[in-house]
Order: sequence, then structure tokens, then C-alpha cells
Amino acid sequence: MTAADPFSLAGKRILVTGASSGIGRQIAVTCAQMGAQLVVSGRNTERLAATLAELEGDGHAPIAADLSRQEDIDRLAADAGTVDGLVHAAGISKLAPFRLISRAQLDEQFSSNVYAPMLLTKGLLAKKRIANGGSILFISALASHVGPLATGVYSASKAALLGAMRTLALEVVKQGIRANCIAPGYVRTPMLEGLNQGGGSIGEHAKLTPLGLGEPEDVAHAAVFYLSDASRWVTRNYFIVDGGLTVPMDIYA
Repeated sequence: MTAADPFSLAGKRILVTGASSGIGRQIAVTCAQMGAQLVVSGRNTERLAATLAELEGDGHAPIAADLSRQEDIDRLAADAGTVDGLVHAAGISKLAPFRLISRAQLDEQFSSNVYAPMLLTKGLLAKKRIANGGSILFISALASHVGPLATGVYSASKAALLGAMRTLALEVVKQGIRANCIAPGYVRTPMLEGLNQGGGSIGEHAKLTPLGLGEPEDVAHAAVFYLSDASRWVTRNYFIVDGGLTVPMDIYA
């Protein structure tokens, strides 16, 4: 008789936002490979359909939603059904030096990166749609930890998730629900390419990563740990997945 695989997601139903692209899409694909049933959400219906077509297994459901709109957040919370895992992977990033930031930029990025995940979580909890023993996972960013140049708004929004997650974890612990963050470093995604094309120097910074640019799979594998029973004793945790970028470089000399 073999022991059950603690990393298996068989029998779990997981909602992933931002599933139409990048890290969110790969998390959905990898979770399906590990046996989960997925509810995938994103703004772009065509890309969401492409994600759905990649998922192994049956019973997956797409829900198109623009999480900058409260009515879409409410609809997603109502239509998603009961889930065992929730992954907040939707988010945006735009570069601007501090002297050029505006209220509009703050509103746009905080709406997507902070308000949406917090309000969606609130909506699901209010409807008791996150199962006892479930897992809530926020995809933050290494920027929240190190604050690269011209990312003041983005870094602040991603740092806000850390404080929200720590409080949330205490408030849901009686239901056995866990809340954690993953903070990826430089990962090869459309968002990273967009920042480079927008005149950023992200590519130059990425060269400093000892293990090189990450792939979406590297973050997805970490997400599986947090969503699975393997992490049943882990909550209020902040996991940096950055290829060694934040390790002091002088140790390699």
C-alpha cells in the first residue's frame, strides 16, 4: 500500500485569476496536470479559451471577468462555486519614476493588484465559497522586496499584498484556511517583455540573476506546494522565487 502523494491536487477545485496569460496561465495548466479541477478567469475571452484548451482532465470552467470592475468581482465570486484553492495571479505593471507618478497610475495599478484580490477574497469568504482546509495564494513580486528603479507604484501595490495576506491568514485560521504569498523574480512572461519594450531596463537587471531568467513553470511548481496538502502547516508565509537574485553576490567571488 503506497502513501498518498501530498503534492497531488486530485479532488481539489482551484480558482486562478489572470489565467489567460503568463504565470497565471501556467499555474492553471500545472494544477490541472496535478489532478485539480480548474475555474480559470481572465479579461481576454480568446486567450482564456486557449488556456482552457490546454488543461488536462475534465470539468474545468472559464469565467471571463475584468477585475477592475466591482460588478465583475461580484459575479466571479457568485459563479465560481466552492473552491479548495484560490490563486490571485491577475495584475499589471507600468514603469514610471517617482517624480512622474500620478493618481491615475496609482488608481489603475492598485485597483488591479490590490483591490481586486482583496475584494474577490472578501466576496468568496462572505459566500462561504472557500472550503475549510483551503488555500489562498497571492502572487506578489520581488519588486515588493527590493523596489527596482521606476517601479514605485508597482512595488507598493505588491508590497500591500504581504500585509493583507498576514492579516487574512489570522482571520481564516479557524476554518483551517491558509494564506500565503509567492514573490517571483524575473520570469519570462508577456508582462516582462512589455516592460522591456516600454523602455525599461528589466533585461539588464535580469542578467544579474545567478540562475538566469525564470520560467512560468518555476512559479507554478511553488504554487502547487501552497495549494496542496504538502503545505498544510504553512501559513502567513512569503516565498521568494528569484533564481538567487537577492542572495548577496559577493558569496560567488
